Amino acid sequence: MTRKKNVVTRSSVLDNAKGYVTKDRASQHGDMEDNFSTIAKYWAVHLGTEVTAVDVAVMMNLLKVARIKSSPSNMDNWEDGCGYLACGGELAGRKK
Repeated sequence: MTRKKNVVTRSSVLDNAKGYVTKDRASQHGDMEDNFSTIAKYWAVHLGTEVTAVDVAVMMNLLKVARIKSSPSNMDNWEDGCGYLACGGELAGRKK
């Protein structure tokens, strides 16, 4: 963590988010794109509509936004939201 004694800056939020999304999480959670695609398939069945891996990134970010509403001082929600948007941006960029 780059936080020092409760000092939070936009840079520290982004640095922490970057640390989360760039370290090897595949060994624990599987490949990010495969994981988001699997989630999209489950959600599509439940919702009865098409859902993409990019949609998953957006929806997971919205989950974090909802959590921020009830707990705005919880930095994990801000950092995770940044992380989900970064993953979604990467996935969207691959589609070009």
